[in-house]
Amino acid sequence: MKALAIRKHGALDQVAVLDVPPAAVARGSVRVDLRAAALNHLDLFVIAGIPGIELSMPHVLGADGAGVVIEVADGVNNVSAGDEVVLDPGLGSPDEDGYSLLGEMVPGTFAEQIVVPAENCYPKPASLSWAAAAAFPLVMLTAWRMMVSKAGLRAGEWVLIHGIGGGVSLAALQIARHLGARAIVTSHCEIKRQRAREFGAEHAVDYNHDDVVAAVRACTDGVGVDVVIDNVGEATFGTSIRACRKGGRIITCGATSGPKILVDVRRVFWRQVSIMGSTMGDSAEFRAMLAVIESGEIVPVTDQVFPLAEGRAALERLETAEQFGKIVLDIDSR
Repeated sequence: MKALAIRKHGALDQVAVLDVPPAAVARGSVRVDLRAAALNHLDLFVIAGIPGIELSMPHVLGADGAGVVIEVADGVNNVSAGDEVVLDPGLGSPDEDGYSLLGEMVPGTFAEQIVVPAENCYPKPASLSWAAAAAFPLVMLTAWRMMVSKAGLRAGEWVLIHGIGGGVSLAALQIARHLGARAIVTSHCEIKRQRAREFGAEHAVDYNHDDVVAAVRACTDGVGVDVVIDNVGEATFGTSIRACRKGGRIITCGATSGPKILVDVRRVFWRQVSIMGSTMGDSAEFRAMLAVIESGEIVPVTDQVFPLAEGRAALERLETAEQFGKIVLDIDSR
């Protein structure tokens, strides 16, 4: 079968559409004929090589996908052949050791077919296109745990979201508005700031030219935000701490700008700021998030759709961080 894979770790020149053998269907698993798959920053990390993870090459990329079940093994009773499904990218529970993602340590979704545990399959919302169905699972689940389970964000609270336009940040904005919270977002791009306002952000700050903390204080009558969503890391964490109100909560799920931060711990303890880590979500959170998607209250946002054959170009767009919403591969166009 055709798949977008890496031949070895390195840069994007190691990515190619290759012929790879399909996996066997073991007990409790199903084979899904994929129709669309979505890119995540995880794919760039896997291409470069994640410390401590050894992969068998060639390695198929991709965590998000949606398609049709075409083969069901023994021990499966939640899906049947012919079902249209979206995939939960997580394997195991994020609260237990051994948790991983599709495309991280096992073959991923950038392929014509994938074999996954049946428990990772959920009904595709009928109102969504294949591209939209593939676009939401990883980022929306990640943002759901951050906003709902970890932060406990409430109606009327202020939330600061760094780097609007990326998948997790945009999902966080949509969930904030769903919960009735008030959002401040940041981006260096005027088009992204304008789009964010259309999605309900009350303020959008240019982090290249404006003082983000001063802007936050101005928006919140000098108090600061209740919650900060930070998946950027090195470049933003100091700002996140200074932007928090007394007793505020910072939720971090990533470090796209780098993992090492310098923290003035006095600001943390004196203002009683809570810093919480968050990774993906469990099956209960996936079902809760999916119910909101199915209701139509939140609609997944796609940026551009590329055919599988142009997967490297899609990854190049992801690498430039120019997107607003999810970049998707149309696998059904093969």
